[in-house]
Amino acid sequence: MFINHPYFRLPIMIIGLFIIWECSHIFLGIPDYLLPSPFSVFVAMKTNAVLLWNMSLVTFYETILGLIFGCILGMILALLMTMVPFIRQWFMPIILISQSIPTFALAPLLVLWFGFGIKSKIVMTIIMIFFPVTSAFFDGLNRTPQGWLDLGKTMNASPIRQLCFIRLPAALPAFASGLRIATAIAPIGAVVGEWVGASSGLGFLMQTANSRFQTDLMFAALFILSVFTLSLWGLVTIITKKLIPWADEAS
Repeated sequence: MFINHPYFRLPIMIIGLFIIWECSHIFLGIPDYLLPSPFSVFVAMKTNAVLLWNMSLVTFYETILGLIFGCILGMILALLMTMVPFIRQWFMPIILISQSIPTFALAPLLVLWFGFGIKSKIVMTIIMIFFPVTSAFFDGLNRTPQGWLDLGKTMNASPIRQLCFIRLPAALPAFASGLRIATAIAPIGAVVGEWVGASSGLGFLMQTANSRFQTDLMFAALFILSVFTLSLWGLVTIITKKLIPWADEAS
């Protein structure tokens, strides 16, 4: 049936959630300042369209830049740890320690070091996505089938050629999985940074709306952030499937 088609599942699920949300608001008598109705949220989106658009651009810009730089740094470090065991022994504990520290504990320090501008939010996003990208790519590089490596050695392939033509293609499916995870959590880093200290962005708008009991506006910002995250994740998924067609076969 068409309901089971992938392109229909998400819209049907979203419509069902909106129906449950509206019915709960009507029949349970929940006040608007606690849980606004979907209609109130859409009215807030229409009324504050320009404000939401301007704030969204800031958060989107921070997220995209943090995602790009975080992926580049993660790939470089994974390659270095694969090629140089000394770097692996020293950097792997540091990476694990960086993930054990709560994000909210780092955010004030980043704002103090990098200021209230966009830099602290980009760094926060990089920290959020650095571990999944690095660990996934590093794991992929070290899980190359031994038969492929042995075949490369029999053909007198140098370590560099083995890395470029055997290990990297074999590790790309794992990297794609880490990239999809990073895409889903990247907006969290930008928003957390905006909560701690910012003058613009969706996180700043949500914090301001919450302090003014503008719950409908806060939900509107959350809705835009959710749509952006889903769209970004879907775009990355489509691109990785096009560029890495053997990823599905590997999984």
